[in-house]
Formats: sequence, C-alpha cells, structure tokens
Amino acid sequence: MKRHVLKLSALGFAFSLSIACTDDTPVTDSGGTTDTSTGDGDGDGDGDGDGDGDGDGDPGDGDGDGDGDGDGDGDGDGDGDGDPVCGDGVVEGAEECDDGNPDDTDACTSSCVNNICGDGFVNEGVEGCDDGNNEDGDGCNAGCMLESCGDGIVQGMEVCDDGNDIDTDDCTTMCLSAACGDSYVWEGNEVCDDGNDLDTDDCTTTCEAATCGDGYVWEGNEECDDGNMVDSDACLGTCATATCGDGFVQEGVEECDDGNVDDGDGCDSSCEEEMLDATCQNGATQLSVSPGGDAVVCDDPNNGTCEQDAETLCPVGWELCSQPQHHNRNEGWNYAVGNQAIVVGEIHCRSGSGAGHYTVGPYGNPGTLETDLALNCGYGSSRASCVTGYGCNEQQVQALCCAHNPSCGNGVVDDVEEQCDDGNADETDDCLNNCSWRKPSEHNVNGC
Repeated sequence: MKRHVLKLSALGFAFSLSIACTDDTPVTDSGGTTDTSTGDGDGDGDGDGDGDGDGDGDPGDGDGDGDGDGDGDGDGDGDGDGDPVCGDGVVEGAEECDDGNPDDTDACTSSCVNNICGDGFVNEGVEGCDDGNNEDGDGCNAGCMLESCGDGIVQGMEVCDDGNDIDTDDCTTMCLSAACGDSYVWEGNEVCDDGNDLDTDDCTTTCEAATCGDGYVWEGNEECDDGNMVDSDACLGTCATATCGDGFVQEGVEECDDGNVDDGDGCDSSCEEEMLDATCQNGATQLSVSPGGDAVVCDDPNNGTCEQDAETLCPVGWELCSQPQHHNRNEGWNYAVGNQAIVVGEIHCRSGSGAGHYTVGPYGNPGTLETDLALNCGYGSSRASCVTGYGCNEQQVQALCCAHNPSCGNGVVDDVEEQCDDGNADETDDCLNNCSWRKPSEHNVNGC
C-alpha cells in the first residue's frame, strides 16, 4: 500500500515539470477547466503555429531565418551565401569590380563599375577630363582629354588649329588666323608686324616697312611724306620739307631756286628772281634788252664765224638761250620754251634792198651786219651771208641771246639748249653734267 503512494508521487512530479517547461500559458475556460497545451495549435511548442519548431513562421524550412528557403542565410536565394556587398573588396554577383573603397576617381567606381571614358568620373592618371559624353568640341574630347590649341582639331572658340607651334604660318599658336597686327610676321605675306596700329614707326599698319612716299611720316626719319615723289610741292621726293635753297622750285611759292640762299646770282635768298646787270662781257656790245629786262642780245666783237663759246659774252650770271626765229615775226621779242619763260630777240636776215641790215624789233636799234659779223650765235647765224651750214636762210634765222639764271642741274629741263636735266653731278649716268644725253639717238635726238 505504501509502494503505490510513491508511484503516484513520481508521476505527479513529472507532470508538474512538464507544465513548468512549456512556453504555452495555461488557459482556464469558463467552466473552470485549465488547458495546459501550447496555445499556437501546432503542438511544437515554438509558438509560431507552423509546426516546424523553428519559431520563424515559415512552415517547413526549419532554418529559422524567415526567408523560407531553408539555407539559413536569409537572402532567399537558397544558395546559403548571402547578398554581394559593393565595397567589401570582393567581386561578387553583378559587380564588375570591387576595390574596397568609395573612390570614383580610380579604376573602379563606388558602384563597383569599371571607370570608363564618358561615365562622368575622371579616372586620375588615365583621363584628363570626363564630361559624361563622348563628343568632341565641348572642351573634353571623345578620348577624355582636355581639348587644346595645337592638337590639330578645330574646336570650341578656335578659328584654326594646324597642330604645330609655329607663329609665322597662316594659323598662329593661339589658333587664330594670321593677320596684320598680331605681332607675328606672316611669311610670304607680311614684311613686318609690330603688333600695333601706328603708321608713324618703322612698320605701317599694312605690315609694310616704312618708306618715303608711303604717305606716313616716319618719326625720326622723315620730315614729311605726301605719298608722292614730286619735288615741286611742299614735300620733296626725299621726304624733306621744301625750302628755299634746296634746288627745287616750289610751285606757287618760289620764282626760282638755284640751290643756295645767296643774293646777287640771279636768284636771291628768298628764291625770287633778281634782275642782274645786263652788261655784255669780253668786248661784246649790248644790242637789245627785252622789255622785262631778263634777256639781252650781245654783239660779238669778232668778225669771224659764230663761236660755240659765245656764253663768255653774256653778262655775269647770265647764260645762252636760243630759239628759232621766223621772218614773218617782227614783234622783236617772244617767249622761249622753258619753265623760266625767257624771252628772246627776233633777228631777221633780209635780202635785196634790205640786205646788210638786221632788226632787233621796236625795242632795239638798227645796225648793219657788215660791221657786226657775228651776233652771239652758237646754233645759228646772224651774218649777212646767212650761211646754210649754220641752218639759216633768208627766211629763217636761229639766233642766240643771253638770259640769266643758269638752270642746268636743277632737275628741270627748262632751257631749250638742255636735252635733259637729272639734277645731279653724276657724269657716269645717261644725262651728262652739261644737260645733254650721253646717247642722243636713244632719245630721238639727232646727235650734236
């Protein structure tokens, strides 16, 4: 009887342990009966009601990670390895790269994608730029290099780009078309280029070297520059200001210019003509003086033929002049050809009852050729016989008279005895110092 009591006690102890270990809270119904089961209805005692005892509520997988794939990694793919993590240094899944850092300027971006040109990230040491596209002409070319002048590609604000570092061709190193004023001498097109807009220095704004006659006064070198080489205006052909005594007659300003400013030589210090003493020299007699006093006829005292050196008979400071004279002109004086407009006397050779007489016109006195055999002739004759060899006959005589203001060498052919006048003393050029051509035939002159 005592043994049965012990068994009951053991059973009661075990029963009480089972109640104490369950996670289900006992439920007492309305009738006062207590339910000691789990309470989730699955009897596995985990309280999740799925009956697999893992407590995660996903029936049947028993891994407790709640993703239902039974691999226990919680990623739901069933491979048990978990999701790839970009930046962990391990290339997994869809990652192209994983260098374990968040830097976008190296070969692997922070999104674990290879850094390539056009992705907007500059791969340092590899790319010079990356503007997110693969287009040229926007500052960063298709190769992810900064576009620059000299790369041979015309882009951006460039006018040209010949890919070299030469400034003397048609495209400068600034990628601008070569132009006058850019400071670079464009070979084959410019003589100079000083990069300024001044026409008064040694390089004009047309990139030509400054020269006399270009119309610009070159400071320090020219006094004037009127754009021509004329010596009779206010600026000489040497770009010096015209002045009295320079040897050039300035039209409208000077009457004469003998290359000096001396008085008493026919052209005074103000470049006005002087009326000099008309006294004939070396025994010659004055036969007539022009109304203006600037021409005189001297009678050669010698009874020989006409002399070529008859100029020695002229008054001091005067020289010879000659003009063809016609028998049907008896006005006495007319104007000679030349810029000084020297008048000369008409001499007539008469025949018959008039033989032996000469006429110098109403302003002179008659004389006889019988007593005055030679009348200052060098190119004609005023002798009574009118020798044909001297180019005269009874109808026409070429006579000489004296006129002042020597002109040979003034640069102007202003005397009928001058064939040329180059204004210099060079005896080796085509025009000799006596104002005659070295080779007359080349200038339609029949020799001497």
